[in-house]
Amino acid sequence: MLVEPPISAGESLQIANLEIRPTELQVLADGRRAGFTVREFELFFLLAKRLDSVVQRPEIYALMWGGDMQRRDRSVDVLVRKVRGKLEVVAPGWRYIHTHFGIGYRFTPEQDQ
Repeated sequence: MLVEPPISAGESLQIANLEIRPTELQVLADGRRAGFTVREFELFFLLAKRLDSVVQRPEIYALMWGGDMQRRDRSVDVLVRKVRGKLEVVAPGWRYIHTHFGIGYRFTPEQDQ
């Protein structure tokens, strides 16, 4: 399993309106569970640990599935879309994962104006 909590067991991490509970593989937005699958949580946590940094798609693929990403493989994009969709349900008015076209994704919580 990819997830290795960087904090002590039982602790959670607070970023903006999100509470991240690595030991439970849970993310709560304003107290509401996002309902991520294990794979979705792994992607979310991978990006969240690199707050404000762009993570390239091939790197995400290698960490999530192992090996090299093939041309036209959309696995990363599909998983990001699922994570975004679940976050939108529990935290309307917030954007967390930003696309850097042709490069990758960046986790930076931003509240809509």
